[in-house]
Parts: sequence; C-alpha cells; structure tokens
Amino acid sequence: MTMFRWYLVGLLALFGSYVAVEYYRPKPLDWSPTYLNKDKIPYGTYVLYQVLPEVFGQRVQQVRLPVYNQLGEDSAQTTLRTPKHNYLFINQSFTISKPDTRALLRYVARGNDVFIAAEQFNSHFRDTLGFHTAPFLSRHKQHQARTAADLLTDSVTLRLLNPQLAHAAGSRFRYPVLNVTSRLLLDSLTRGTLLATDEQGRAVLVRIPHGRGNFYLSSVPAAFTNYFVLQPHTEGFAFAALSYLPARPIWWDEYQKQGRPGEQSLLRVLLEHDALRAAYYLGSVGLMLFLLFEAKRRQRIIPILRPLPNTTLLFASTVASLYRQGSNHALIAEKKISLFQEYLRSRFQEPTLDLNDELLRERIAQKAGMPRARIDALVRTINFSLTAPSVSDRDLLLLSKTLNEFRKEAK
Repeated sequence: MTMFRWYLVGLLALFGSYVAVEYYRPKPLDWSPTYLNKDKIPYGTYVLYQVLPEVFGQRVQQVRLPVYNQLGEDSAQTTLRTPKHNYLFINQSFTISKPDTRALLRYVARGNDVFIAAEQFNSHFRDTLGFHTAPFLSRHKQHQARTAADLLTDSVTLRLLNPQLAHAAGSRFRYPVLNVTSRLLLDSLTRGTLLATDEQGRAVLVRIPHGRGNFYLSSVPAAFTNYFVLQPHTEGFAFAALSYLPARPIWWDEYQKQGRPGEQSLLRVLLEHDALRAAYYLGSVGLMLFLLFEAKRRQRIIPILRPLPNTTLLFASTVASLYRQGSNHALIAEKKISLFQEYLRSRFQEPTLDLNDELLRERIAQKAGMPRARIDALVRTINFSLTAPSVSDRDLLLLSKTLNEFRKEAK
C-alpha cells in the first residue's frame, strides 16, 4: 500500500471518529419553557401530566380543541346532572376569544372548576373576571439587579395560606425570581380568595367563584413544570394548589400550546373532504398544464413591413413629363397665374383683381412695399403670358421666377 493510501485511510478514520463523537455527544439541555405534556425537558409538564391520574384517581383527557368547540355542545345541553369536570390550563400566557370566554363562564357557572396557571392573561378575560396582573419585581428592583447573575441567584418564597394545607405540603417554597415574574391583583368589586402569596402578601394563587363553580388562577406556571415538580423543596406547591380542585375527570388543555391534532397546514380543510380534495388536485394539475403549455414565452416570426412608396411624387413627375412633351406651356402659365391671383386676394385683401387697373397696382405696390415700376413689370409679364399665342420654356421659367420673387419680397 502506498503512502498516499495510508494518508487517505487515516483521514477517513478521523472523519468517522468525528461523526461518531458528534452523534453520541450529549445534547445540551433545552431550558425553553414549552409547558407541553410530552416534553421531558425542565420546563415541560410531562411529569405532572403522567402523575395526575394517580393523584386525583380520575381520568385525565388531553384537549386539542378551542374552549368553545370543547364546550360548545356541552354548554348547550349540559344540565346540573351532567358529570362535572375540571378544566386545566398551564401555559406561559392564557389567551382566549370572547366566545371562548363566554363558553368558559357558562361552563363554570354550572358547577365545574377551571384551573389556569399562566404569567399573562388576555385583557378581555381579565376584565370579565375582575383582576389584573403586575410584575413581581418593581422597576426599581430590576434596575438594582446589575447583571443577569443577580436575578439567577435571587429567589422568591411562596407560602400557602391554608394552615392545614401548609402543614401537609410545606410552609415555604423557594423559587428563582426569574420563574415568578407576575402577581395577581383582584379588583375591588371582585369576590376572590387568596390561596397563596409571597412573604410580602402578594397573591400568586387566587380563587374566584362564579355561579356554582370556581376559577383558580395562578401566576406561577413554572411551579407545575418537570423541574420544580421533581424538586423536593418545591414539589408540594403544585400538588397543594391542584388539591383545591374536586376529584373529577380532568380536561388537560394542549390546544393553546400544540393546536389541533393532525394536519396543521392551511389546506387541512380542503384535504379532509373528498370533493374539495379532488377539486384541489384537479385545479393543481390544470394549473401545471397551463404553466407548461400556455405561460411560456411564445416565439414567432415577425413579418417585415416595407414602407409604402411615395406615389405623390411619382404622380407629379408623370404629369410634369406629360406637360413637357409639348412645346406650348400656355396652359401651365395660365394655372400659375390663377394661383398667383388667388394669392394676391388672400394676402392683400383685394376682392376684385383687375391688374390693368391703375389704382389696384398702386395699392398692391404700397401693401407689398415695392416700387410701382416693379409691379408694372410684373403685370406686363403676366399679360404677356396670357395673351401670347404660345409660351415657350424660357417664357414659362421667366414667369415662374418673377412670381416666386414677388412672393419672397412682399412684406
């Protein structure tokens, strides 16, 4: 084996080793807050979703529909005898539409309970229930934290206000301040009960009764994630908060985090129905055929259009040749004199044009700005051409020259 091949084998071995190391290298831990019930990362909710059936002794059903769709038929037909449920929402923000809010209120008013853990709530829902949220840390304290490391090391201690529950689950729960970002503030007219606060009495878990049921609101969704549920010093808070819910079947909302199940593309409505799907495919094929055969650039021969011949000049040349074939140009002289007389009428405003009239000659001389002798010579040339029995080439040229010079020199 030559030296080059040994080098080649060594390079391939190094490349294979690099690929193996990259493939088996531990992946960096994902700290993004997803709150998905399938995520086992620190800020997923896989652990809580798996242990809830055992904790409540009830079935936990995942919901991938909007609130109105989930409760639509139920809200219209539900009676007081219909089995009740607990509706559970855990997400970084809680946003529902006005129809969803109305459906959720009717659902709770009939005796069901809703537990919502989120840092932010949409304004319509807040105004309907009569509460709002505020940052946990004031701007002054945020300004005092010079670096992100200060916020990482700082912590907030939460406590349960129910003495029996605090005795069973624990009295103090310490969380990083970055995971407790907002607090709940009830409006003055809202009938609510504080269930958990920090050491300064700022609420993070409240109960708002509505009809026969209750809304439970928590501003610390991180407390229900895998990381804090598995930590010995914080696990009690999540289960203590959920212990306010009665033992009923639970609907676990995943619609606000994962959307509808199955196909999520914009074409899912078209693809769900046979007729629409066939029309979509037929339209797509037709569009492709049109693009293939009709939309391409058409190349065709552009015919050469020759310019039309100027027959006017040809006609004038032919007529001139006919006139020049004869030796008498009296007819041409007569036509030129007629055109010249028309010129005098329009140019000098003379309705009657008798060139033998002395007064007319005098007026033309004055209007044209020429001496009277020049006008008399012009009249003599015209009279000669009109009275001569024959007009030769020379006479015609002289007449034409005399008339043209008068036109050029007349003012």
